[in-house]
Amino acid sequence: MTTRGDSIEQLGKRRFALLVVGGGIIGAGIAAEAARAGLAVALVDRGDFGAGTSSASSKLIHGGLRYLQLGDVRLVREAHHERRLLMHVVAPHLVRRLPFLLPLYRNGPYGQLTIQAGLVLYSALARSRLHRLAAPARARVRVPSLQVDGLRSCGVYADAVTHDGRLCLANLRAAADRGATLLNYAEVRELRTVGGRVTGAEVLVDGSVEAISARTVVNATGPWVDEVRRLEDPSASATVRLSKGSHVLLRLGQPWTAALAIPHDDARVSFAVPWQDMLLLGTTDVLYDGAPDRVEATEAEVAQILDEAAVAITKDVLRPDAICSTFAGLRVLPLGRGATASARRETVLHRGSAEMLSVAGGQTHDLPSHRARGSRRAARRPGLTPARSGALSTARSRRQRRGGRRARPALAPARGSRLHSPRGPLREPCRERSRSGRERP
Repeated sequence: MTTRGDSIEQLGKRRFALLVVGGGIIGAGIAAEAARAGLAVALVDRGDFGAGTSSASSKLIHGGLRYLQLGDVRLVREAHHERRLLMHVVAPHLVRRLPFLLPLYRNGPYGQLTIQAGLVLYSALARSRLHRLAAPARARVRVPSLQVDGLRSCGVYADAVTHDGRLCLANLRAAADRGATLLNYAEVRELRTVGGRVTGAEVLVDGSVEAISARTVVNATGPWVDEVRRLEDPSASATVRLSKGSHVLLRLGQPWTAALAIPHDDARVSFAVPWQDMLLLGTTDVLYDGAPDRVEATEAEVAQILDEAAVAITKDVLRPDAICSTFAGLRVLPLGRGATASARRETVLHRGSAEMLSVAGGQTHDLPSHRARGSRRAARRPGLTPARSGALSTARSRRQRRGGRRARPALAPARGSRLHSPRGPLREPCRERSRSGRERP
Protein backbone atom coordinates (compact mmCIF):
# COMPACT_ATOMS: atom_id res chain seq x y z
CA MET A 1 0.00 0.00 0.00
CA THR A 2 1.40 3.40 -1.00
CA THR A 3 1.80 5.76 1.95
CA ARG A 4 1.61 9.55 1.88
CA GLY A 5 5.39 9.66 2.27
CA ASP A 6 5.78 7.38 -0.76
CA SER A 7 3.51 9.66 -2.80
CA ILE A 8 5.52 12.75 -1.84
CA GLU A 9 8.72 10.97 -2.81
CA GLN A 10 7.25 9.93 -6.18
CA LEU A 11 6.21 13.51 -6.93
CA GLY A 12 9.79 14.68 -6.59
CA LYS A 13 11.52 11.79 -8.35
CA ARG A 14 9.26 10.72 -11.23
CA ARG A 15 8.74 12.56 -14.49
CA PHE A 16 5.06 12.56 -15.27
CA ALA A 17 3.28 12.78 -18.59
CA LEU A 18 0.41 14.68 -16.98
CA LEU A 19 0.05 16.80 -13.85
CA VAL A 20 -3.55 17.59 -12.89
CA VAL A 21 -4.05 20.49 -10.50
CA GLY A 22 -7.35 20.11 -8.65
CA GLY A 23 -8.95 17.05 -7.05
CA GLY A 24 -12.58 17.82 -7.78
CA ILE A 25 -14.81 15.84 -10.14
CA ILE A 26 -13.26 17.26 -13.33
CA GLY A 27 -9.65 16.76 -12.28
CA ALA A 28 -10.43 13.32 -10.85
CA GLY A 29 -12.15 12.24 -14.06
CA ILE A 30 -9.30 13.45 -16.28
CA ALA A 31 -6.73 11.72 -14.07
CA ALA A 32 -8.69 8.45 -14.13
CA GLU A 33 -9.04 8.47 -17.91
CA ALA A 34 -5.42 9.44 -18.55
CA ALA A 35 -4.17 6.74 -16.16
CA ARG A 36 -6.43 4.22 -17.88
CA ALA A 37 -4.81 5.22 -21.17
CA GLY A 38 -1.39 4.34 -19.77
CA LEU A 39 -0.05 7.83 -19.01
CA ALA A 40 2.06 8.57 -15.92
CA VAL A 41 -0.29 10.85 -13.98
CA ALA A 42 0.09 13.02 -10.89
CA LEU A 43 -2.77 14.91 -9.22
CA VAL A 44 -2.50 17.45 -6.41
CA ASP A 45 -5.05 19.51 -4.49
CA ARG A 46 -4.35 22.20 -1.92
CA GLY A 47 -7.27 21.02 0.22
CA ASP A 48 -9.23 17.81 0.62
CA PHE A 49 -10.30 15.81 -2.40
CA GLY A 50 -13.73 16.90 -3.64
CA ALA A 51 -14.09 19.46 -0.85
CA GLY A 52 -15.50 22.23 -3.09
CA THR A 53 -18.46 22.16 -5.43
CA SER A 54 -17.82 18.48 -6.18
CA SER A 55 -19.44 17.62 -2.84
CA ALA A 56 -21.78 20.64 -2.69
CA SER A 57 -23.93 20.14 -5.77
CA SER A 58 -27.64 19.36 -6.10
CA LYS A 59 -26.75 15.63 -6.42
CA LEU A 60 -28.65 15.44 -9.72
CA ILE A 61 -27.65 13.72 -12.96
CA HIS A 62 -30.29 15.24 -15.21
CA GLY A 63 -30.93 15.73 -18.88
CA GLY A 64 -31.59 19.47 -18.81
CA LEU A 65 -35.36 19.68 -19.10
CA ARG A 66 -35.25 23.49 -19.05
CA TYR A 67 -33.09 23.55 -22.20
CA LEU A 68 -36.04 22.25 -24.24
CA GLN A 69 -37.77 25.56 -23.58
CA LEU A 70 -34.68 27.30 -25.01
CA GLY A 71 -34.88 25.10 -28.10
CA ASP A 72 -31.51 23.45 -27.45
CA VAL A 73 -32.44 19.87 -28.34
CA ARG A 74 -28.80 19.00 -29.09
CA LEU A 75 -27.73 19.88 -25.55
CA VAL A 76 -30.54 17.80 -24.05
CA ARG A 77 -29.65 14.83 -26.25
CA GLU A 78 -25.99 15.07 -25.20
CA ALA A 79 -26.95 15.33 -21.52
CA HIS A 80 -29.07 12.18 -21.75
CA HIS A 81 -26.22 10.37 -23.51
CA GLU A 82 -23.82 11.33 -20.70
CA ARG A 83 -26.35 10.24 -18.07
CA ARG A 84 -26.79 6.82 -19.69
CA LEU A 85 -23.00 6.36 -19.67
CA LEU A 86 -22.85 7.15 -15.96
CA MET A 87 -25.78 4.87 -15.13
CA HIS A 88 -24.78 1.86 -17.23
CA VAL A 89 -21.01 2.04 -17.94
CA VAL A 90 -19.04 4.40 -15.73
CA ALA A 91 -20.66 4.25 -12.27
CA PRO A 92 -23.90 2.23 -12.11
CA HIS A 93 -23.24 1.62 -8.39
CA LEU A 94 -23.30 5.38 -7.68
CA VAL A 95 -25.90 6.76 -10.10
CA ARG A 96 -29.51 5.63 -9.81
CA ARG A 97 -32.67 6.40 -11.72
CA LEU A 98 -35.30 8.44 -9.87
CA PRO A 99 -38.84 9.46 -10.93
CA PHE A 100 -39.57 13.19 -10.82
CA LEU A 101 -42.93 14.89 -10.38
CA LEU A 102 -43.53 18.34 -11.86
CA PRO A 103 -46.62 19.71 -10.03
CA LEU A 104 -49.00 21.83 -12.09
CA TYR A 105 -51.02 24.21 -9.94
CA ARG A 106 -53.79 26.57 -10.91
CA ASN A 107 -52.31 29.92 -11.95
CA GLY A 108 -48.92 28.19 -12.38
CA PRO A 109 -46.48 29.09 -15.18
CA TYR A 110 -47.26 26.02 -17.34
CA GLY A 111 -50.35 24.35 -18.73
CA GLN A 112 -50.95 20.62 -18.85
CA LEU A 113 -50.73 20.36 -22.64
CA THR A 114 -47.42 22.24 -22.73
CA ILE A 115 -45.89 19.98 -20.08
CA GLN A 116 -47.26 16.82 -21.67
CA ALA A 117 -45.73 17.73 -25.03
CA GLY A 118 -42.41 18.70 -23.43
CA LEU A 119 -42.19 15.48 -21.43
CA VAL A 120 -42.91 13.33 -24.47
CA LEU A 121 -39.98 14.94 -26.31
CA TYR A 122 -37.75 14.86 -23.22
CA SER A 123 -38.45 11.19 -22.59
CA ALA A 124 -37.92 10.33 -26.26
CA LEU A 125 -34.45 11.89 -26.08
CA ALA A 126 -33.88 9.97 -22.84
CA ARG A 127 -35.12 6.70 -24.38
CA SER A 128 -37.62 6.48 -21.53
CA ARG A 129 -41.30 5.58 -21.51
CA LEU A 130 -42.05 7.60 -18.41
CA HIS A 131 -43.81 10.75 -19.65
CA ARG A 132 -47.34 10.93 -18.33
CA LEU A 133 -49.55 13.14 -16.20
CA ALA A 134 -50.51 11.77 -12.77
CA ALA A 135 -53.57 12.70 -10.74
CA PRO A 136 -52.92 14.38 -7.35
CA ALA A 137 -53.93 11.31 -5.34
CA ARG A 138 -51.60 9.08 -7.30
CA ALA A 139 -48.74 11.59 -7.07
CA ARG A 140 -49.11 11.80 -3.29
CA VAL A 141 -48.46 8.07 -3.00
CA ARG A 142 -44.91 8.77 -4.16
CA VAL A 143 -44.54 12.09 -2.32
CA PRO A 144 -46.59 11.96 0.91
CA SER A 145 -45.80 15.60 1.72
CA LEU A 146 -47.08 16.93 -1.61
CA GLN A 147 -49.28 20.04 -1.35
CA VAL A 148 -52.50 19.11 -3.17
CA ASP A 149 -54.51 22.31 -2.68
CA GLY A 150 -54.96 23.80 -6.15
CA LEU A 151 -53.02 20.94 -7.76
CA ARG A 152 -54.41 19.90 -11.16
CA SER A 153 -51.94 17.13 -11.97
CA CYS A 154 -48.24 16.28 -11.99
CA GLY A 155 -46.01 15.69 -14.96
CA VAL A 156 -43.98 12.50 -14.43
CA TYR A 157 -40.55 11.87 -15.93
CA ALA A 158 -37.27 10.21 -14.96
CA ASP A 159 -33.80 11.60 -14.22
CA ALA A 160 -31.07 10.34 -11.89
CA VAL A 161 -29.40 11.14 -8.59
CA THR A 162 -25.92 10.43 -7.21
CA HIS A 163 -23.66 10.92 -4.21
CA ASP A 164 -21.37 13.53 -5.73
CA GLY A 165 -18.59 13.20 -3.15
CA ARG A 166 -18.40 9.43 -3.61
CA LEU A 167 -18.45 9.80 -7.38
CA CYS A 168 -15.43 12.10 -7.13
CA LEU A 169 -13.58 9.68 -4.82
CA ALA A 170 -14.41 6.77 -7.12
CA ASN A 171 -12.64 8.52 -9.99
CA LEU A 172 -9.63 9.20 -7.78
CA ARG A 173 -9.52 5.58 -6.66
CA ALA A 174 -9.72 4.44 -10.27
CA ALA A 175 -6.77 6.68 -11.12
CA ALA A 176 -4.77 5.39 -8.13
CA ASP A 177 -5.54 1.78 -9.06
CA ARG A 178 -3.97 2.44 -12.46
CA GLY A 179 -0.77 3.89 -11.05
CA ALA A 180 -1.52 7.61 -10.67
CA THR A 181 0.16 9.49 -7.81
CA LEU A 182 -2.41 11.50 -5.84
CA LEU A 183 -1.81 13.93 -3.01
CA ASN A 184 -4.08 16.34 -1.17
CA TYR A 185 -3.05 19.28 1.00
CA ALA A 186 -0.43 19.98 -1.65
CA GLU A 187 -0.60 23.55 -2.98
CA VAL A 188 0.82 24.65 -6.32
CA ARG A 189 2.82 27.79 -5.59
CA GLU A 190 4.58 28.25 -8.93
CA LEU A 191 4.57 26.79 -12.43
CA ARG A 192 7.83 25.62 -13.95
CA THR A 193 8.49 26.66 -17.55
CA VAL A 194 11.13 25.70 -20.10
CA GLY A 195 11.27 27.41 -23.48
CA GLY A 196 7.99 29.20 -22.87
CA ARG A 197 6.09 25.99 -22.02
CA VAL A 198 4.80 24.82 -18.67
CA THR A 199 6.77 21.71 -17.64
CA GLY A 200 5.65 21.16 -14.07
CA ALA A 201 5.06 22.94 -10.80
CA GLU A 202 6.54 23.83 -7.43
CA VAL A 203 4.24 22.36 -4.79
CA LEU A 204 4.13 23.14 -1.07
CA VAL A 205 3.40 19.95 0.83
CA ASP A 206 3.79 19.32 4.56
CA GLY A 207 5.97 22.39 4.99
CA SER A 208 8.44 21.70 2.19
CA VAL A 209 8.49 22.45 -1.53
CA GLU A 210 8.55 19.61 -4.06
CA ALA A 211 9.38 20.16 -7.73
CA ILE A 212 7.10 18.14 -10.03
CA SER A 213 8.15 17.55 -13.63
CA ALA A 214 5.38 16.95 -16.16
CA ARG A 215 5.11 17.19 -19.91
CA THR A 216 1.58 18.63 -19.67
CA VAL A 217 -0.25 20.46 -16.88
CA VAL A 218 -4.05 20.58 -16.63
CA ASN A 219 -5.69 23.22 -14.45
CA ALA A 220 -8.94 21.72 -13.12
CA THR A 221 -9.39 23.87 -10.03
CA GLY A 222 -13.03 24.85 -10.56
CA PRO A 223 -13.82 28.26 -9.04
CA TRP A 224 -10.08 28.89 -8.64
CA VAL A 225 -9.34 28.27 -12.34
CA ASP A 226 -8.43 31.90 -13.13
CA GLU A 227 -6.31 32.16 -9.98
CA VAL A 228 -4.14 29.27 -11.19
CA ARG A 229 -4.10 30.66 -14.75
CA ARG A 230 -2.42 33.80 -13.38
CA LEU A 231 0.48 31.65 -12.20
CA GLU A 232 1.06 31.05 -15.90
CA ASP A 233 0.31 34.63 -16.99
CA PRO A 234 -0.07 37.32 -14.29
CA SER A 235 -1.96 39.52 -16.76
CA ALA A 236 -4.46 36.84 -17.77
CA SER A 237 -8.03 38.12 -17.94
CA ALA A 238 -10.98 36.28 -16.43
CA THR A 239 -12.53 33.46 -18.43
CA VAL A 240 -15.39 32.51 -16.09
CA ARG A 241 -17.95 33.91 -13.70
CA LEU A 242 -19.33 32.17 -10.62
CA SER A 243 -22.90 31.40 -9.64
CA LYS A 244 -23.77 30.44 -6.08
CA GLY A 245 -26.15 27.58 -5.36
CA SER A 246 -27.33 27.15 -1.77
CA HIS A 247 -29.09 24.06 -0.42
CA VAL A 248 -30.94 22.90 2.69
CA LEU A 249 -31.02 19.35 4.10
CA LEU A 250 -34.09 18.42 6.16
CA ARG A 251 -35.03 15.40 8.24
CA LEU A 252 -37.67 13.40 6.41
CA GLY A 253 -40.31 11.57 8.42
CA GLN A 254 -42.03 9.59 5.66
CA PRO A 255 -39.92 8.21 2.81
CA TRP A 256 -40.37 9.64 -0.69
CA THR A 257 -40.05 7.45 -3.79
CA ALA A 258 -39.88 10.39 -6.21
CA ALA A 259 -38.40 13.88 -6.33
CA LEU A 260 -40.13 17.19 -7.08
CA ALA A 261 -39.22 19.72 -9.76
CA ILE A 262 -41.16 22.83 -8.72
CA PRO A 263 -41.67 25.49 -11.44
CA HIS A 264 -41.77 29.10 -10.25
CA ASP A 265 -41.76 31.03 -13.53
CA ASP A 266 -40.82 30.51 -17.16
CA ALA A 267 -37.11 30.10 -16.33
CA ARG A 268 -36.76 29.00 -12.71
CA VAL A 269 -37.29 25.56 -11.19
CA SER A 270 -36.35 24.41 -7.69
CA PHE A 271 -35.92 20.81 -6.55
CA ALA A 272 -36.84 18.64 -3.58
CA VAL A 273 -34.90 15.38 -3.73
CA PRO A 274 -34.94 12.42 -1.31
CA TRP A 275 -31.27 11.81 -0.56
CA GLN A 276 -29.53 9.72 2.10
CA ASP A 277 -32.79 9.40 4.10
CA MET A 278 -33.14 13.19 4.14
CA LEU A 279 -34.79 15.77 1.90
CA LEU A 280 -32.48 18.01 -0.14
CA LEU A 281 -33.95 21.37 -1.15
CA GLY A 282 -32.44 23.85 -3.60
CA THR A 283 -31.12 25.65 -5.24
CA THR A 284 -30.43 29.37 -5.50
CA ASP A 285 -28.70 30.80 -8.56
CA VAL A 286 -27.07 34.19 -8.01
CA LEU A 287 -23.87 35.83 -9.20
CA TYR A 288 -21.01 35.41 -6.71
CA ASP A 289 -17.88 37.55 -6.64
CA GLY A 290 -16.47 36.68 -3.21
CA ALA A 291 -13.66 34.33 -2.23
CA PRO A 292 -14.56 30.76 -3.33
CA ASP A 293 -13.34 29.22 -0.08
CA ARG A 294 -15.72 31.40 1.94
CA VAL A 295 -18.95 30.53 0.20
CA GLU A 296 -21.85 29.61 2.49
CA ALA A 297 -25.62 29.62 2.57
CA THR A 298 -26.99 32.79 4.14
CA GLU A 299 -30.06 33.11 6.35
CA ALA A 300 -31.87 34.94 3.54
CA GLU A 301 -31.08 32.17 1.04
CA VAL A 302 -32.29 29.48 3.46
CA ALA A 303 -35.54 31.39 3.91
CA GLN A 304 -35.90 31.72 0.13
CA ILE A 305 -35.37 27.99 -0.38
CA LEU A 306 -37.97 27.10 2.25
CA ASP A 307 -40.47 29.60 0.80
CA GLU A 308 -40.05 28.19 -2.70
CA ALA A 309 -40.41 24.63 -1.45
CA ALA A 310 -43.65 25.60 0.33
CA VAL A 311 -45.29 26.01 -3.08
CA ALA A 312 -45.47 22.22 -3.37
CA ILE A 313 -44.58 20.76 0.05
CA THR A 314 -46.69 20.80 3.20
CA LYS A 315 -45.41 23.12 5.90
CA ASP A 316 -45.03 20.43 8.56
CA VAL A 317 -41.99 19.13 6.63
CA LEU A 318 -40.42 22.59 6.28
CA ARG A 319 -40.07 23.37 9.97
CA PRO A 320 -36.86 25.24 10.89
CA ASP A 321 -36.11 22.65 13.61
CA ALA A 322 -36.09 19.93 10.90
CA ILE A 323 -33.04 21.45 9.20
CA CYS A 324 -30.01 19.15 9.47
CA SER A 325 -27.54 21.39 7.67
CA THR A 326 -27.12 23.93 4.90
CA PHE A 327 -24.40 24.23 2.30
CA ALA A 328 -23.50 26.16 -0.83
CA GLY A 329 -21.48 25.41 -3.95
CA LEU A 330 -20.24 27.48 -6.87
CA ARG A 331 -21.08 26.85 -10.52
CA VAL A 332 -18.40 27.87 -13.00
CA LEU A 333 -20.02 29.57 -16.01
CA PRO A 334 -18.59 31.08 -19.19
CA LEU A 335 -18.27 34.85 -19.13
CA GLY A 336 -21.41 36.56 -20.33
CA ARG A 337 -24.16 39.01 -19.56
CA GLY A 338 -27.57 38.47 -18.09
CA ALA A 339 -28.82 36.43 -15.17
CA THR A 340 -26.86 33.35 -14.20
CA ALA A 341 -30.09 31.33 -13.99
CA SER A 342 -30.51 31.55 -17.77
CA ALA A 343 -26.83 30.90 -18.59
CA ARG A 344 -25.91 27.63 -20.27
CA ARG A 345 -23.88 25.23 -18.14
CA GLU A 346 -21.12 24.80 -20.72
CA THR A 347 -17.59 23.58 -20.14
CA VAL A 348 -14.87 26.23 -20.45
CA LEU A 349 -11.64 25.05 -22.13
CA HIS A 350 -8.65 27.38 -22.41
CA ARG A 351 -5.09 26.79 -23.64
CA GLY A 352 -2.77 29.32 -22.00
CA SER A 353 0.20 31.21 -23.40
CA ALA A 354 2.57 28.61 -21.93
CA GLU A 355 0.41 25.65 -23.06
CA MET A 356 -1.34 24.90 -19.76
CA LEU A 357 -4.82 23.51 -20.38
CA SER A 358 -7.58 24.87 -18.13
CA VAL A 359 -10.88 22.96 -17.86
CA ALA A 360 -13.83 24.18 -15.78
CA GLY A 361 -17.60 24.33 -15.65
CA GLY A 362 -20.23 22.00 -17.00
CA GLN A 363 -22.32 19.77 -14.74
CA THR A 364 -21.86 16.46 -12.96
CA HIS A 365 -23.50 14.54 -15.80
CA ASP A 366 -20.72 15.87 -18.08
CA LEU A 367 -18.20 13.62 -16.32
CA PRO A 368 -17.79 11.09 -19.18
CA SER A 369 -17.03 13.84 -21.71
CA HIS A 370 -14.74 15.64 -19.21
CA ARG A 371 -12.80 12.40 -18.79
CA ALA A 372 -12.46 11.79 -22.50
CA ARG A 373 -12.04 15.34 -23.85
CA GLY A 374 -9.75 16.52 -21.07
CA SER A 375 -7.33 13.62 -21.41
CA ARG A 376 -7.39 13.79 -25.22
CA ARG A 377 -6.67 17.52 -25.31
CA ALA A 378 -3.92 17.14 -22.75
CA ALA A 379 -2.39 14.38 -24.89
CA ARG A 380 -2.19 16.65 -27.96
CA ARG A 381 1.04 18.13 -26.67
CA PRO A 382 3.92 16.98 -28.93
CA GLY A 383 5.66 13.88 -27.64
CA LEU A 384 2.84 12.83 -25.33
CA THR A 385 1.54 9.47 -26.51
CA PRO A 386 -0.66 7.19 -24.41
CA ALA A 387 0.58 3.65 -23.94
CA ARG A 388 -2.93 2.41 -24.66
CA SER A 389 -5.97 3.79 -26.39
CA GLY A 390 -7.46 6.26 -23.92
CA ALA A 391 -10.82 7.09 -25.47
CA LEU A 392 -13.65 6.41 -23.07
CA SER A 393 -15.85 3.66 -24.43
CA THR A 394 -19.28 5.10 -25.14
CA ALA A 395 -20.84 1.79 -26.08
CA ARG A 396 -21.47 -1.40 -24.19
CA SER A 397 -19.53 -4.52 -24.99
CA ARG A 398 -21.04 -7.07 -27.35
CA ARG A 399 -21.84 -9.29 -24.41
CA GLN A 400 -23.73 -6.45 -22.71
CA ARG A 401 -25.66 -5.59 -25.88
CA ARG A 402 -26.67 -9.23 -26.30
CA GLY A 403 -27.97 -9.39 -22.76
CA GLY A 404 -25.09 -11.35 -21.23
CA ARG A 405 -23.15 -10.69 -18.05
CA ARG A 406 -22.68 -7.00 -17.38
CA ALA A 407 -19.19 -5.60 -17.68
CA ARG A 408 -17.39 -4.35 -14.58
CA PRO A 409 -18.19 -0.66 -13.94
CA ALA A 410 -15.41 1.64 -15.10
CA LEU A 411 -15.19 3.10 -11.59
CA ALA A 412 -15.59 -0.09 -9.59
CA PRO A 413 -13.06 0.12 -6.72
CA ALA A 414 -10.24 -2.41 -6.64
CA ARG A 415 -9.71 -4.42 -3.48
CA GLY A 416 -7.43 -2.68 -1.05
CA SER A 417 -7.44 0.61 -2.96
CA ARG A 418 -6.59 3.60 -0.77
CA LEU A 419 -6.24 7.33 -1.07
CA HIS A 420 -4.06 9.20 1.37
CA SER A 421 -4.36 12.43 3.30
CA PRO A 422 -2.40 13.78 6.25
CA ARG A 423 -4.93 11.94 8.42
CA GLY A 424 -4.19 8.55 6.89
CA PRO A 425 -5.98 6.37 4.30
CA LEU A 426 -9.51 7.26 3.32
CA ARG A 427 -11.25 3.91 3.70
CA GLU A 428 -14.74 5.29 3.32
CA PRO A 429 -16.03 8.22 1.26
CA CYS A 430 -16.51 11.36 3.29
CA ARG A 431 -19.98 12.16 4.58
CA GLU A 432 -21.86 15.28 3.58
CA ARG A 433 -20.67 18.29 5.54
CA SER A 434 -22.29 21.62 6.22
CA ARG A 435 -20.82 24.44 4.15
CA SER A 436 -22.04 27.16 6.46
CA GLY A 437 -21.58 25.84 9.98
CA ARG A 438 -25.37 25.54 10.37
CA GLU A 439 -25.35 21.89 11.45
CA ARG A 440 -28.02 20.98 13.91
CA PRO A 441 -28.18 17.87 16.12
